[in-house]
Amino acid sequence: MSEYYTARKTKGLYDPKSKLPFKLSRSKIDLFLQCPRCFYIDRRLGVSRPPGFPFSLNIAVDHLLKKEFDIHRAAGRAHPLMDTYGIDAIPFSHGFMAEWRENFVGVRFLHKPTNFLVFGAVDDIWVNPQKELHVVDYKSTSKDGTVNLDAEWQNGYKRQMEVYQWLLRHNNLSVSSTGYFVYCNGKKDREAFDGKLEFDVTIIPYTGLDDWVEKTLIDAHETLCKDTVPKAGKDCDYCEYREAAATVIDELENQKSKSSDKEKSLFE
Repeated sequence: MSEYYTARKTKGLYDPKSKLPFKLSRSKIDLFLQCPRCFYIDRRLGVSRPPGFPFSLNIAVDHLLKKEFDIHRAAGRAHPLMDTYGIDAIPFSHGFMAEWRENFVGVRFLHKPTNFLVFGAVDDIWVNPQKELHVVDYKSTSKDGTVNLDAEWQNGYKRQMEVYQWLLRHNNLSVSSTGYFVYCNGKKDREAFDGKLEFDVTIIPYTGLDDWVEKTLIDAHETLCKDTVPKAGKDCDYCEYREAAATVIDELENQKSKSSDKEKSLFE
C-alpha cells in the first residue's frame, strides 16, 4: 500500500448516535459541496479520496509571508504592500493568532443545530481603524499575465475565505465583508535562474458572502445521518473513475464466468 494513502480510517468517523461534537473542517465542507458521495464515503465510511502531493514551494511562500507580516504585526504598523494598494489596515495582533493559524486547530465554533465543531486555519487577519477584521489568504502560482480570481476552480478559494469570515463572526468579532488575497506570481521572464525564484506580489480584494454556510452545514448533517450513500456530485472525476473501473471489472468477471460455464458444458 502507498505510504501516502490509508485505505480505510476507523477513528474520527461520524456516528449519528454519538452526542459528542463532530469536528468538521473547512476543507470537508468544501468536499461536501463538490461531491456529497465522496464526503459521505470519507466522513461516514472512512475511505478518503487519494491525497494530492504537498506543494512544497507554495508552503515555503506561505511560511515566509507569515514571517514578513509578523514583523509589521509586532511593530503595529502597515506592511508596505498595504500602502501600495491603499488599504487602511495593519496586521491584527491577538493572543489567539497562533492558534487560529494552526492546522487542525484554527478558528473554531460549535454549530449547535448540527453539533459540528467547525474549524479552519487562517493565513492572516488585518484590522482597519474601525476595528473591523479583514480575512487574508495567501496564494502562490506562476502564470503569464495578471493574476485574478476568474477561474471556476478558484471558487473554492472564495468559499474558503467565506467560511473563515463566518467562523470569526460566530466568535463575536466584527468582520468586514472585504477580504484580501495576497497572490504571489513567480516570474518566468528572467534570463537565468541563478538559484533564486522571484515573485510579483498582488493584493486582490474580494467581497465575501457567507450566507450559504448555515444551509450547507444543515445539508451536510442530514447527509451524514442517513444510512444510504448519496448521489455523486456533478462531474465528480473520482466517482466517475470508480464507476468506470467497476463497470469494466464486472464485464471482465462476467466474460470469465461465461467462458468457464461454456467449458463446463463441453464436458457434461
